[in-house]
Amino acid sequence: MPLQATRFDRLQRRGTQMVFGAFQGSWRRRSSAVLALLLGFYAGQNATAWWLNAIGQRPLVVLVLVLLLELVIRLRTRLVGEPVSLAWVLIDNVRLGLVYAVVLEAFKLGS
Repeated sequence: MPLQATRFDRLQRRGTQMVFGAFQGSWRRRSSAVLALLLGFYAGQNATAWWLNAIGQRPLVVLVLVLLLELVIRLRTRLVGEPVSLAWVLIDNVRLGLVYAVVLEAFKLGS
């Protein structure tokens, strides 16, 4: 017997969709998303090290990176509707991998 369409039921369904939504879809979509995440991490590890050696000023490198990431976030919120396309999923996962790599690098430098 289905549940009544209460606010709590809709909240539960939205929460379940948010948590398990990444596991839905075709294998092409899921594998592309994982590869984009790993590519973003790889790029974040190498790009920050290269920029630090080339420019030498750590605050400038971090400022440019934060501005680029913020620009991608602003574009996504303005342009993307509810059914998110594969291209935006890939861009988001590259961004997440890049942020994770930069934060991990900051923890390594701090210790």
